[in-house]
Amino acid sequence: MTELPTLLGLAVRAAHRGGAELAARAGRATGVGHKSTPTDPVTDADRASEAAVTELLTAERPGDGLLGEEGAERPSETGLRWVLDPLDGTVNHLYGIPHTAVSVACERLGDDGVWRAVAGVVCDPARGETFTATLGGGARLNGAPVRVNDPVPPPSALVATGFAYGAGSRARQAAVVPGLLPRIRDIRSGGSAALELCWVACGRTDAYYEDELAPWDTAAGALIAAEAGARTTVLPPSGVLAAGPALHAELAALLTG
Repeated sequence: MTELPTLLGLAVRAAHRGGAELAARAGRATGVGHKSTPTDPVTDADRASEAAVTELLTAERPGDGLLGEEGAERPSETGLRWVLDPLDGTVNHLYGIPHTAVSVACERLGDDGVWRAVAGVVCDPARGETFTATLGGGARLNGAPVRVNDPVPPPSALVATGFAYGAGSRARQAAVVPGLLPRIRDIRSGGSAALELCWVACGRTDAYYEDELAPWDTAAGALIAAEAGARTTVLPPSGVLAAGPALHAELAALLTG
């Protein structure tokens, strides 16, 4: 697509606008409510970030579709749509933990009826880091190319994961850990799927898996990880596994075998 640089530039500007809203509210969570469960919060920062992002996207691309975590939704007239997570890491925001992100992805509708990301941005306002990627164009952190760690044997692998909000889902996910932990270096859980995928992309961790995620959690981050050389696949029922190709094969066997 010849318009990929333009789409990526818009995604960067949108993510930075959302990031400015998060930075302005860092350390003070207000307007706290809950969604699916009492452990699934939403705050004024989530809402303000999504409003800032959608306002810009609507002004510049009114015919494109929208799909946002906090309710932004519009059908596409162009075959493109923007998938938004305005505050990935809301629980971290509640506790004043500076590990949150704005995720903005542009997806194209394929001839097979499947939406696929063609440009993605994850903005980490606390660290001043912006991860970017376009389909076929590689992945970057603040403009510098990044690459996954590969090959990594499982005993040396630092693996990130996350946990869902429902009690039943958490019990299922917790049952996986005792079988995995003895076979790897260690496990981390940072609380932001978008950042976990980007940290795989730049080699801060070796892999990330989580089995219950929404489209906005992974739309940008999975593209960034893939463009950095990771293999990214769906982890049932609705998650992702991302790692360098050698490690991915072995982790997939451990997690699904």
